[in-house]
Amino acid sequence: MCGITGFWNLSGDNSPDRLQEIVEKMSFRLFHRGPDAGGSWVDENAGIALGHRRLSILDLSPEGHQPMLSRGDRYVIIFNGEIYNFLTLRKELAQLGHHFRGHSDTEVMLASFCQWGIEGVVKRFIGMFAFALWDRQEKVLHLCRDRMGEKPLYYGWMGKTFLFGSELKSLKIHPDWCGEIDRNALALLLRHNYINAPHSIYKNIYKLPPGTLLSLKQGEERPEPIPYWSLQNVAEYGAANPFSGNKREAIAQLDILLRDAIAQQMVADVPLGAFLSGGIDSSLIVALMQAQSSQPVKTFSIGFHEEEYNEAKYAKAVAQRLGTDHTELYVTPQDALAIVPKLPTLYDEPFSDSSQIPTFLVAQLARQQVTVSLSGDAGDELFGGYTRYFMGQRFGESTRFSPLKKALASVLKARSPQAWDQILQPLKTFLPDPFQQRQIGTKLHRVADVLSLESPEAIYRSFVSHWQQPEEIVIDAIEPETVLNTPALWANLANFFEKMMYLDALTYLPGDILVKVDRAAMGVSLETRIPFLDHRVIEFAWSLPLAWKAPEEGQGKWILRQILAQYVPAKLFERPKMGFGIPIDRWLRGELRDWAENLLDEGRLRQEGYFHPQPIRQKWQEHLSESHNWQYYLWDVLMFQAWLEQNF
Repeated sequence: MCGITGFWNLSGDNSPDRLQEIVEKMSFRLFHRGPDAGGSWVDENAGIALGHRRLSILDLSPEGHQPMLSRGDRYVIIFNGEIYNFLTLRKELAQLGHHFRGHSDTEVMLASFCQWGIEGVVKRFIGMFAFALWDRQEKVLHLCRDRMGEKPLYYGWMGKTFLFGSELKSLKIHPDWCGEIDRNALALLLRHNYINAPHSIYKNIYKLPPGTLLSLKQGEERPEPIPYWSLQNVAEYGAANPFSGNKREAIAQLDILLRDAIAQQMVADVPLGAFLSGGIDSSLIVALMQAQSSQPVKTFSIGFHEEEYNEAKYAKAVAQRLGTDHTELYVTPQDALAIVPKLPTLYDEPFSDSSQIPTFLVAQLARQQVTVSLSGDAGDELFGGYTRYFMGQRFGESTRFSPLKKALASVLKARSPQAWDQILQPLKTFLPDPFQQRQIGTKLHRVADVLSLESPEAIYRSFVSHWQQPEEIVIDAIEPETVLNTPALWANLANFFEKMMYLDALTYLPGDILVKVDRAAMGVSLETRIPFLDHRVIEFAWSLPLAWKAPEEGQGKWILRQILAQYVPAKLFERPKMGFGIPIDRWLRGELRDWAENLLDEGRLRQEGYFHPQPIRQKWQEHLSESHNWQYYLWDVLMFQAWLEQNF
């Protein structure tokens, strides 16, 4: 895992010393992504400068140093990530006459480009990657990102300079940088708690979409990213060509695929472990790791003293059953709150999924013992694990809601969330799974909102939105067109349940989950790997009948449960889904109140000029009075305000 950055200066002021000085300053801002070594390479004739920070994982010797030139010096690469099938590719290349100095995957990538070309070979890679490749012969700069967007890559023009890098903080070091906040992107933040690709918080700076390749030639200033892999094609092909075997064969096949993906991802020249929450996904990853390891796998969990947020006891039980070398840390509110001031720097652009805090804490814990940690992320999106899929399916089956449903919505909204919490608390254990956990009243109000909607598309959008009308909050904003608000761009899938899974995998997974994990882990120089994102697993998952992922009884991830039950008794993982949350609602009324009040001050909001203060202040007062729980809405605004304070 590394940090990459660079630029192509077309203005003509390209002395080698100047290019070198600038790119080294840019790459140093990514020190946290690669504390082991740094390197740079410049071509003053072309105006190209490449910078790299290295976190040594494979081939710890200088032979793995980047930027790296291919044999014959045609290509120069800077690369962030891992190519898990590099040993297979290396063997094939050796048979074709290629020779290797070291044993890094980067060197194999360069030989692959020489042998098979760029577009052909990226389809052969199994891995997570973001790379910049300069073709010295053709004078073309190629940027590429892995299929699901596990590794980040920003790019854009500042005058006559083309900038790119793993994080925005490196781009901002360049002397041509002139960042202007994109108010339309800010509207996306308030709706989704992240900014959807290809947008970023700055005008003219973009996220390279997952699964695409962008090739820039001199004189061509606005190239479009070209897909080399499409989740839409995968989903539609899987629906049209379903798995032909029976359930038992499907379970066995998925077990083999996951074992192979995990075996490849356990290859490292440094200590390796795994995050373990005790849920289905992380428990399955750890079980298959331990089944293939001669030593106890190192596992890590974060615990909270607030019982409704604590999964550590479940993780500990799974770890004991599997025989892992388990480490857990129970954190206090003070431990978690100490992270809050770091968030604007850590996440680089405004990002407001509050589970960013425990994610950073578990990464920090793991980094004390390992350099690589496997994660169970993406199981929900691929195998139907989110409660909203079942709710959306039920509410979306009819596009017309009866007066009875609208009347029910009115009844639910007649009492505040706090009142519902008090009324239903004694009955909590008798309620359906989604309401057995925290914030019953808030969830009932969300149900009431959905009951009033008239189309499946509107229902899904409501599920994945915080501020339902962000243009009314952000001054002079027009919410951009994205796949989420353009149903014509959705995959052609017959089942609304599968459409929601597809949209989450296309947007929420790379825009929220993978950003959260990457920045939290790289903030402490920890590499994370996600076996469920092996594209072979993804393609197989989309070929399975929905009933094998989410049966009608409302329990998702059926097939994952069947595999896990072969290693861990079902009683250790069969429980309502909790999520990875923290009591932000209480902290905003307590320890964080003064900090939040300062950022949400009405005079300050007016002076800064990004938000209409009145609706924000109203929600803040309602939250403080405990009549409503507006934690997610407020956290969206607070994360932007904290980022703004630090960056402007």
